[in-house]
Amino acid sequence: MTKDTMEIVREQDVVPFRNRVREFSTKIGMSVVNQTKLITAASELVRNMLKYANGGKVILEIISNNAKTGVRLTFADQGPGIPDLSLAMKDGYSTGRSLGLGLPGAKRLVNEFDLKSQPGQGTTVTVIHWKHGR
Repeated sequence: MTKDTMEIVREQDVVPFRNRVREFSTKIGMSVVNQTKLITAASELVRNMLKYANGGKVILEIISNNAKTGVRLTFADQGPGIPDLSLAMKDGYSTGRSLGLGLPGAKRLVNEFDLKSQPGQGTTVTVIHWKHGR
């Protein structure tokens, strides 16, 4: 399957990253609506990574699970971590100015969402959007 890693260290990395997400989702024949959901969630997550952790890396993958094909994005940073995951997943909670979606908004846009974070050790967010996802 197709796999790529992108370093995200400054604002100028966001547009090429979004384009790469679009390429991966187009490659598997994902609908424009689902592409838009994935790209919007990815934009929020990558901006969070830049803002709170001064960047990190994203692994982009095309994956298959039985008859399903999708795009998996793994955002990994070495930032300060999230001290309260349940608070961070509440609608309307923010420690800064972002697109305003926050983590719960990004979660709603994708089919699968996994958040792991340790204070002082960084954060990893993995999202999957299936070709025929909602």
